[in-house]
Amino acid sequence: MASDSDVTIPSKIKAWVYAERGNPADVLKLVPDVGVPEIKEDQVLVKVVAASLNPVDFKRALGFFKDIDSPPPIVPGYDVAGVVVKVGDQVKKFKVGDEVYGDINEKALDHPKQHGTLAEYTAVEERLLALKPKNLSFIEAASLPLAIETAYEGLERARFSPGKSILVLGGAGGVGTLVIQLAKEVFGASRVAATSSTGKLELLKSLGADLAIDYTKENFEDLPEKFDVVYDAVGMWRSKYALFFHLQFWSSYNFLILS
Repeated sequence: MASDSDVTIPSKIKAWVYAERGNPADVLKLVPDVGVPEIKEDQVLVKVVAASLNPVDFKRALGFFKDIDSPPPIVPGYDVAGVVVKVGDQVKKFKVGDEVYGDINEKALDHPKQHGTLAEYTAVEERLLALKPKNLSFIEAASLPLAIETAYEGLERARFSPGKSILVLGGAGGVGTLVIQLAKEVFGASRVAATSSTGKLELLKSLGADLAIDYTKENFEDLPEKFDVVYDAVGMWRSKYALFFHLQFWSSYNFLILS
C-alpha cells in the first residue's frame, strides 16, 4: 500500500487560471507555476487525470454570481477524476493510490473553491468523493458528477416517483441523457419521452426512452400525450413559453427548466 512518503508532489504545478472575470476566451490563461493547494484535515489531494467543464464554469467566469463567489484568481472546474496522493489526518475512507471522482464543491454557487479541477492537482473534502467504478475510464468518470447531481436533484424536486411519466427536452445532452436513465432505472418511470435531433434518436432509445421525438421534424408542444413531468434540459425561451401555454390544458404536470 502506498503512503504519502512514497509519492513525490511538486511545489509548483500547471493550471488554467483567470485573474479577472470576463469571457473565458479572453481571461483564461495556462499558468505554469501555480502553488499546490494545502489540504485540510478532512481533505485529500488528488492528482488530476481528467476534469470536465459545465455551464456553471462559463457563467462563473462571466461574473453571474460574483457577489457570492470566491475572489479571483480562480482555477475553474468542478468535476474531477484522479488518484489520491495525500490524505488529511481525519480522512478514513481513502488512502494514497485510490482512484476517485466527484464534484469538489458542495455548494455550486456559494463560494465555490478558488482552486478548481483544471489543474494538475486539486484538494477536496473526503465526503465529496467516491471511488471510481472500475468499469469507467477517468474521462468517463469526470464527465458525471455535476451533470448527474443536476439530473437527480431535478427529479427529486419534481417529486418524481414510480409509475409517473416524463418528457425530457434535450434528451441527448449531458443532463438529458442522465435524466432518461435515472427516470427509467432508478425512479421507476412508466413512460419516458425525449427530444433530440435526427442523428441522436437511436441514442435516446438505447438509454431507455420509450418515445424518441425528432425536434427538427415534430413540434413537441403538439404532442397529444399528457406527462406528469416535463424536464427542460435546454432552458430555451421557446420551450418555456410554448410549454407554459400548452401545459395549461394538461391534467397534471411539473415543469423543470435548466437555464
